[in-house]
Amino acid sequence: MLEISLSEFQEGKILLADKPMGWTSFDVVNKIRWRIRNTFGIKKIKVGHAGTLDPCATGLLIVCTGKITQQIDMIQRRKKVYTGIIKLGAITPSYDMETSESEIFPTSHLTPEYIYMISQKFMGQIDQYPPLFSALQKKGKRLYEWARKGIQIKVSPRRVEIQKFEIIEIDIPYVKFLVRCGKGTYIRSLVHDFGQALQSGGYLKALRRERIGDFSVEDADLTLLEK
Repeated sequence: MLEISLSEFQEGKILLADKPMGWTSFDVVNKIRWRIRNTFGIKKIKVGHAGTLDPCATGLLIVCTGKITQQIDMIQRRKKVYTGIIKLGAITPSYDMETSESEIFPTSHLTPEYIYMISQKFMGQIDQYPPLFSALQKKGKRLYEWARKGIQIKVSPRRVEIQKFEIIEIDIPYVKFLVRCGKGTYIRSLVHDFGQALQSGGYLKALRRERIGDFSVEDADLTLLEK
């Protein structure tokens, strides 16, 4: 990162970060913005990310600087690839590990064949509701702000595209998976709905974004978030 000149940052650079567990996407953006400003002694520089990753998720976060920030919406439209782990037999209010398990369900009826069969029902164009613990804005606040106050806000379903939902490994209650999807897909919602369809409940135990279009987390600059 330090080999990039100020003029290059201002004209526009695409930086690939491997977001750590517990960091928000804005934490990553703020860290990179601070490093650029501190390195070059400037007060302002445009920096933004192309697609939010939840705090409990890791993996590829595309960060844009300068004039390239104008292309963020175009980058967000590219297909994304995720890998992760589902825990069946329980649900959480946030659909992931941000909140504690709130309900427990039986898993004795689950078989690999049944899990594979149900997963196929989530392929193609599907409707899903965004999680109540999400950054989506409603009535002037983000949904997670309402949810943390115990207030449930009505949200409308959105049509998303799941190109691939592959079950990689089953070790009940855990299921490893890979998803390839279009813009606007909430993997937490996909996992929650999948658990409901299995009549066992389910939530995200781990999630990692591997790719956005041709950009891969394997190409991430590991020095971006250094002190």
